[in-house]
Amino acid sequence: MTGPVAFVKNHWRLLLLVVFITGSMVSLFVPGGVMGGNDYVETQDSGATNLEYGLDLEGGTRISAPVTGMTAENIDAGAVSDDGSVDQERLTEIERTLYDETGLETGNVRVSVDDDGNAHAELFTENVSEEEFAAALAEAGVEVDPDDDIRTGVTPETRQQMVDTIQSRINAAGLSGGNVYESARLGGGYYIVTEAPDMDADELRSLLGERGIVEVQAYYPENGTQENETILSGDDIENVDPPTTDRNGNDIVPVQVDSNAAPEFQSRLNELGFTDEGVGQCGLRGDGESINFDHEGERYCLLTVIDGKVVDAHSMGPDLASSMRAGSWENDPSFQMGAQNLEQAQTLSVNLQSGSLPAPLDFGEAQTYSLSPALADQFKLYSLVIGALAVITVSGVVFLRYRNPRVAAPMIVTAMSEVIILLGFAALIRMPLDLSHVAGFIAVVGTGVDDLVIIADEVMDQGDVSSRRVFESRFRKAFWVIGAAAATTVIAMSPLAVLSLGDLRGFAIITILGVLVGVLITRPAYGDILQRLLTDK
Repeated sequence: MTGPVAFVKNHWRLLLLVVFITGSMVSLFVPGGVMGGNDYVETQDSGATNLEYGLDLEGGTRISAPVTGMTAENIDAGAVSDDGSVDQERLTEIERTLYDETGLETGNVRVSVDDDGNAHAELFTENVSEEEFAAALAEAGVEVDPDDDIRTGVTPETRQQMVDTIQSRINAAGLSGGNVYESARLGGGYYIVTEAPDMDADELRSLLGERGIVEVQAYYPENGTQENETILSGDDIENVDPPTTDRNGNDIVPVQVDSNAAPEFQSRLNELGFTDEGVGQCGLRGDGESINFDHEGERYCLLTVIDGKVVDAHSMGPDLASSMRAGSWENDPSFQMGAQNLEQAQTLSVNLQSGSLPAPLDFGEAQTYSLSPALADQFKLYSLVIGALAVITVSGVVFLRYRNPRVAAPMIVTAMSEVIILLGFAALIRMPLDLSHVAGFIAVVGTGVDDLVIIADEVMDQGDVSSRRVFESRFRKAFWVIGAAAATTVIAMSPLAVLSLGDLRGFAIITILGVLVGVLITRPAYGDILQRLLTDK
């Protein structure tokens, strides 16, 4: 059989290797050839490749801090029926009672039901004791023992939401290469670990210190006094555009309200008079940071509030008021949230995109590690030099061992192809590379050549190998050996790859991926190359 089909059938292992190498080169060097691109986010310039570098190779800061809070677990809240259905109204009632009894601000109480149907109550504060927490639950009809049923810390669901929100916040801030994960603490509990390249400790602490609870409040006159009322929250915002400056020179963030929240928002502004006598009637002034509420007369203002701080006050515009009076605004519910400067607008935009942190971090128990960009550049150079030395050393040993370029040269090229494929994969998924990953790459080169040596020795050390049938028989024996060794390596490294063990995790992930790439792609391809070089029939 001849033709393209026969060619593919006879050379499919080599073709598969070529496809993976080509794809890796695209991921590494072609702009836009990676996953997870975000036109909104301004990412860092990674130079000639699409690789992203983590803290060790880019410089920056790592902060590890526990989540502030306490949890009453598996409470009998009467919110979960026998069939597993959840009474959301009951959960809301308990939550409201906890707010009333503890006096906590919005965002510091959560009552939820996990996937197993167990109800939990959480307080995200250090200002309430366990006894006070139990007493507040008792007022809600939930009896708990403060010594046995209440513990320090939050639920796994809350920790995961913290990780997801911080990661989104870092991405939205344009910090390419940032990484967020949870790590177990000695003695119990967990840290939320945040790594942010190109940020110093103060900048990262400032980013993490803000809960990012965004609200739009109506500031309006009623019975001779000025009242405040929250009429929109960050959860009601569906889409956020980048910060910009309007034609009057004001810094704004264009947003689109969720279709479910828009009708109520529109109706409430109509009821409060913002779309009639309140049009253009704000007049509050700020100093660039805060708003001055010292005024005379009535004011109708829409306040932009972040974590309880008013960052902007603006009037209802005539065009927006007209569409709300007509009831048509809810069909295209977009408007502009204001800020007093571009920095505030950027912060507002980031908080709206990422959502608010469900709980604050306890910086009193935080661990901070910073690395200067200059030192990181040295690490990057040393990693390149060490990698090159490893390749040269391995190549020299292989050539001394076989003294046959037809055997040794393909072996080195095949081993290097594993590194190229792994680098392409790292670029594709935007994996931030650290020193632990570099160690993994060096280990992959060593273990890869070991396996190729096993193949070459098994094939060549037993005499004549000019027959393809003999070659394939010996190759299968060698492949069983390296397959068993690969399985052992994967099993041994899997706990390190899964558990939160810091730098060991990066090393384990690269090692496992290298083993899989070798067994599934490069080792079979090397076998095909060796077969065509050593056999003639």
